[in-house]
Amino acid sequence: MPTLYTVIRRPLITEKGMTVKEVQNTLVFEVALKATKTEVKQAVETLFKVKVHGVRTATVEGKERRRGKFAGYRPDWKKAYVRLKAGEKMPEYLDSL
Repeated sequence: MPTLYTVIRRPLITEKGMTVKEVQNTLVFEVALKATKTEVKQAVETLFKVKVHGVRTATVEGKERRRGKFAGYRPDWKKAYVRLKAGEKMPEYLDSL
């Protein structure tokens, strides 16, 4: 089994992510491209000591980027929406906002 920080790369701190966090009791993370829903669930439960209700994942395709005449693609990446069970305390992984 991979370690926690190879499964969960970082929390996604966006306007949509913060709205989903407050309204739907859901956390949003960038995860490893090969991470499964079960691995994400186990990593979040171990890392934040909460109970997970469900995990949804989405693979985001990399965009084309250009530098003058040279073109390339950004890498593909995966994000996970992790919904916590009712009554669970929402972990605060961002103190700076």
